[in-house]
Amino acid sequence: MTDVKELMAKVGRIRILTSRLIDDQLSGDYHSTFKGQGVEFDEVRPYEVGDDVRSIDWNVTARTGLPYIKRYSEERELTILFVVDVSGSQAYGSAGRTKAELSAEVTALLALTAIRNQDKVGLVLFSDRIVKYIPPRKGRDSVMRLAREVLAAGDGAEGGTDLAAALKFVNGVQKRRAVVFLVGDFLESSAAARERREETRRLILATARRHDMVCATVSDPAEHSLPDVGLVELEDPETGEVAVVDTSSAAVRRAFAERAASERAELSKFFGKSGIDTLDLATDRPYIDEVRALFRRRARKR
Repeated sequence: MTDVKELMAKVGRIRILTSRLIDDQLSGDYHSTFKGQGVEFDEVRPYEVGDDVRSIDWNVTARTGLPYIKRYSEERELTILFVVDVSGSQAYGSAGRTKAELSAEVTALLALTAIRNQDKVGLVLFSDRIVKYIPPRKGRDSVMRLAREVLAAGDGAEGGTDLAAALKFVNGVQKRRAVVFLVGDFLESSAAARERREETRRLILATARRHDMVCATVSDPAEHSLPDVGLVELEDPETGEVAVVDTSSAAVRRAFAERAASERAELSKFFGKSGIDTLDLATDRPYIDEVRALFRRRARKR
């Protein structure tokens, strides 16, 4: 397990790295992408020619017999809530950093960008339980605490994943609309996780309707394909189940790759049909281009 000195050194490196990325490549992008997404109901007024018909308040219209529309006012500040998976699978990494370290870097990058725009940032860490909750607040110190907590929890990551329970918790504590970054690998390796898939997907959709949600998938290349190294013992970090696999078999390697590709395609299809914004992150490649692509997609939507 990482000691305190090493942990703080990692946090310091993340702070320097993310600050440079924001200054060099993200300056101004966040404001145009997220500002104006957080709105709250203000009042109703009579419909005027040229108003968006989607804003019509049908209840008031039916009651008065005249068309009325809802007016909204932009919130001066947004609440950004990071919901990060720190289950056993997040401690894995074959490309120089673990999935937990990648999650911490991206969380710090987005949180620091939000803080610079006077928004509040909060954090929920979860595995098969709620590991930690930090209510949203302002300040640069809040950003580095978020990164520190993700790194520390990821370093000691253990247990399974209960995404459904995490989403229930989020919707319970975050009453007002927020921008929610759901960060995890979205792997459903255990039988229990697969049994909860329908409930989990339903809660993802419900949360996306209530909040402005972005799902950030974190993966490692070794989860997509097996190397040809003969007999190996593989252990599921979440369930502890152990299996001996003959990786010298082309059929075994092909079956593993096909199953992994099928699961990724199925998840991508779900996000595509739901209209939820996504961020595709991997431990073996830079993430800044993915973040910028997300910002551009959201800007086009607006």
